[in-house]
Amino acid sequence: MALNFNPLLSFTFLEKGNHNHGHPKFSMSRKVENTKNTQKQQVLHSMPPHKIEIFKSLESWVEENVLIHLKPVEKCWQPQDFLPHPACDGFHFQVEEIQKRAKEIPDDYFVVLVGDMITEEALPTYQTLMNVTDGVRDETGASSSSWAAWTRGWTAEENRHGDLLNKYLYLSGRVDMKEIEKTIQYLLGAGMVR
Repeated sequence: MALNFNPLLSFTFLEKGNHNHGHPKFSMSRKVENTKNTQKQQVLHSMPPHKIEIFKSLESWVEENVLIHLKPVEKCWQPQDFLPHPACDGFHFQVEEIQKRAKEIPDDYFVVLVGDMITEEALPTYQTLMNVTDGVRDETGASSSSWAAWTRGWTAEENRHGDLLNKYLYLSGRVDMKEIEKTIQYLLGAGMVR
């Protein structure tokens, strides 16, 4: 059965009982589309001037009401906080325990986790899009504007989610990570259409 969530992605379940040399129960593949002849028109302004002014007028509000929610790195959870530490005794036992518990989780849940992880892994595309959006533009990647600081902080937060999902899915042994990695590479390589 194939579930198509996106024209770029196709989730394909392998037949139950088909052990396929020990590979996981499902894999992912990308529908290949010929885009060589497609002409893309460069977008010079992402929004009309009156909307840009709205974002600019909210700059101080963002600084006072939004940036306060960004925590210092040392106070944030990190993916490793939820995973077995590879240098500790018992690491292999803890991984076996994750795999044992993961066997009980329905395939549908793993489809959702993979989709979530792929979304998180596309963060470079989202940040690039936000960095070139008029009104919140961050041309250098180090702008001191409130919007730019928020975009970078949000990206750093979301990146941790993707890292945790990626490592959990890998350790669970339930998914074909190579196919997922290829899907992510296709997604990032295709870019985003505004």
